[in-house]
Amino acid sequence: MVGDSIGAGYGVPEKANWVSLLDAELNRHKVINASISGDTSSGAKARLPALLDHFAPELVIIEIGGNDGLRGQPVALLKQNLNAMIDMAEAHGAEVLLLGMQIPPNYGRAYTEAFHAVYHQVARERQVLLLPFLLDGIALNPRLMQADRIHPNEQAQPKILQNVLPLVRQSIKNRSD
Repeated sequence: MVGDSIGAGYGVPEKANWVSLLDAELNRHKVINASISGDTSSGAKARLPALLDHFAPELVIIEIGGNDGLRGQPVALLKQNLNAMIDMAEAHGAEVLLLGMQIPPNYGRAYTEAFHAVYHQVARERQVLLLPFLLDGIALNPRLMQADRIHPNEQAQPKILQNVLPLVRQSIKNRSD
């Protein structure tokens, strides 16, 4: 799992983070959380080769891009980095699960829509599994968000797990078929 603060569980006890919950749920499969708060797709892309070499994962979950969007970086750069990470993972024989993100509408309609659409474009073009919006059912519920209204709180972590778990199970099943 390579990601940013949402994957790292910013502001949440480590054992309560959705990635730790995923690890506990998949008792026969080890989940390595290589998420770093504040990371961008460029940073994740730079870190991924060493992670692939060291861990040789069967599945790479890519949860990245929120900071790209919040910094107003070009959507084309995000797309390029996502494609590069998929290339790397597939070259190592790993399946990819892409976790989509959305950004607040204050970045303008055109940018916000292009940002969200890039996940769909990449998943379709690369034929990888996609969760369209990781924080679906969470992001607009203030009871599930920290005071910054960007990061999910501890109560949201099991809900994030429930958003991700069906696709992780599907990926595991695909590899065993």
